[in-house]
Amino acid sequence: MSLFWIVIRQFAENEAMATSKKVITREEWEKKLNDVKIRKEDMNKLVMNFLVTEGYVDAAEKFRMESGAEPEIDLATITDRMAVKKAVQCGNVEDAIEKVNDLNPEILDTNPQLFFHLQQQRLIELIRNGKVEEALEFAQEELAPRGEENQSFLEELERTVALLAFEDVSNCPVRDLLDISQRLKTASEVNAAILTSQSHEKDPKLPSLLKMLMWAQDQLDEKAAYPRINDLSTAMLEDPPV
Repeated sequence: MSLFWIVIRQFAENEAMATSKKVITREEWEKKLNDVKIRKEDMNKLVMNFLVTEGYVDAAEKFRMESGAEPEIDLATITDRMAVKKAVQCGNVEDAIEKVNDLNPEILDTNPQLFFHLQQQRLIELIRNGKVEEALEFAQEELAPRGEENQSFLEELERTVALLAFEDVSNCPVRDLLDISQRLKTASEVNAAILTSQSHEKDPKLPSLLKMLMWAQDQLDEKAAYPRINDLSTAMLEDPPV
């Protein structure tokens, strides 16, 4: 459990019946934080989980050597997963699909939504490259049949094909599909599916713990004034306004 969460929960419980905010000094707050002991092994596991899930294979290998923390999956599989992710991010969707099937053909066979989104991304790349006729043919042959079977797929297909109706996509209401963020979204979905197929969490634990920290601080704000963390990048305690 997060160190901050333990301390914040203790204060929240103590102040649950209070009618006014309690002022907690920096000295008192830091003492409470220092009294909570977190095992180094648990911290190392948390770091390793983040490195593995996000695909930092070199950093994970180095961290394993330095800390002794063992990854939950074979680090060699990270390289293959990152190759798929990079292919999508670069717009090479056909290559990405081939790599996914090489890893595990069941991933796409059992996840029709993921396969549709990859095919949708492939259509977007054709439109981006000005291959209008090829894009129309691909949409009719590969995506339209899936849209007939699934209403949400049909709506996404119609939204994507709308890009072809505008010579100047800057005026297109769905121009966001051509943003790099769309590639990143699809790449993230593929990454999560591969992790799930390897019996690994699709999201790293660390960001969830940080969200829990911010939520817990918001809860405590209603009961007490205390030094809190406002900037997660520095984790510096900031005194409450006087």
